[in-house]
Amino acid sequence: MKPGKIRVCAYARVSTMTEKQQESLTNQQAYYNHFFKNKKDVEFVGVYYDQGISGKLAKRPGFQQMLEDCRAGKIDVIHTKSISRFARNTELLLAVCRELKTIQVDIFFEEQNLHTLSNEGEVMLTVLASYAEEELRNMSENQRWAFQKKFQRGELVINTKRFLGYDKDENGELIINPEEAKIVKRIYNLYLSGMGVHVIAKLFNEEEVPTVDGGRWYSSTITNILKNEKYKGDAILQKYYFAEIKAKQRLNKGQVQQYLITDNHEAIVSREDWEAVKKRLKQNRKAKLSIDYNRRYPLSGLLKCEHCGSTLKRQKYYKGKVVWVCSKYIREGKVACIGMRVPDSVVQDWSIHEPTVVKEGNIGGKKYYSYSSKENDTSRAEATHSENPNGGLLPSIHRPRRTAIKL
Repeated sequence: MKPGKIRVCAYARVSTMTEKQQESLTNQQAYYNHFFKNKKDVEFVGVYYDQGISGKLAKRPGFQQMLEDCRAGKIDVIHTKSISRFARNTELLLAVCRELKTIQVDIFFEEQNLHTLSNEGEVMLTVLASYAEEELRNMSENQRWAFQKKFQRGELVINTKRFLGYDKDENGELIINPEEAKIVKRIYNLYLSGMGVHVIAKLFNEEEVPTVDGGRWYSSTITNILKNEKYKGDAILQKYYFAEIKAKQRLNKGQVQQYLITDNHEAIVSREDWEAVKKRLKQNRKAKLSIDYNRRYPLSGLLKCEHCGSTLKRQKYYKGKVVWVCSKYIREGKVACIGMRVPDSVVQDWSIHEPTVVKEGNIGGKKYYSYSSKENDTSRAEATHSENPNGGLLPSIHRPRRTAIKL
């Protein structure tokens, strides 16, 4: 740095990657270069900028690089158009300003004519930042309202660059991408032929079948394709929503209105195949839940009540004590079974690999327990258990579809 010169940089940000916004960024860069070009007391460091990133986020590459250069002693003053361009999050804005103030780096907000190193800087900054954040809140609400109106009119808001099988025409309508559609059809055919999602993903990776984003295939990717109603020609709008300004998108589980459009666009798979896939996914999920439940503990699903033949369920009892209790007794009480409570410490050393009836005895006023996998009522126990296949499973939740609008 030349003696007597102040090292100044500029910061610019545009929140989207649209052509208009990119033009705005180019204009901002040109403005700052021209503005500082002939200032004899200033050494212009350059323009730091970010594209397509919200001002409420700290993770902006240009923004972070500028802060690193400030900490390294390369910058004396940051020049930016307004508080909202610099940061829309009051907490983030004040934290950055205070940190830079400790190392004597000034921030000048042109629109507000405010220097952070001035006496009134932080007081004014707090007030103005609150206004900036409220402005963002209003913009966010307006944007949500606009999307809601689009959904009510049946207009899709979808990025086809990350949606396998479809492109958009000049009117924004979904049209089939023939090459990608072949991959989608193959996924459905393989799954209906009995191949699992893990096997399909592995096969596609081995064959180097292209993904929509150029990455690898995962079982979750296959599952999402199999569940997507758009492949049968329908569209559910507003599957995700923003609960708050600073929050990430959340899965819509009824918090906001959803809209179903049937026959919205040309289907890639038939409704019959899509429904068959849905049915198999549901069956597989139930089977997995059942397996997971029975395998949670080594003896899960194996211990049977000697009184009614129902499965003993592992439970935490008084003061953290773990016991195995008759599941029928738990569900229906003493009217169905007198029940039994077997301490977990007793069964831990038992070597059991098949359904086994637990016997409870009493010697000298003390309970003891034994077992035999060859008891005659073991088969009865299994039969009784088979009548209650959902015992111990989490209940399935069925959410009815909401307003149906047909284009």
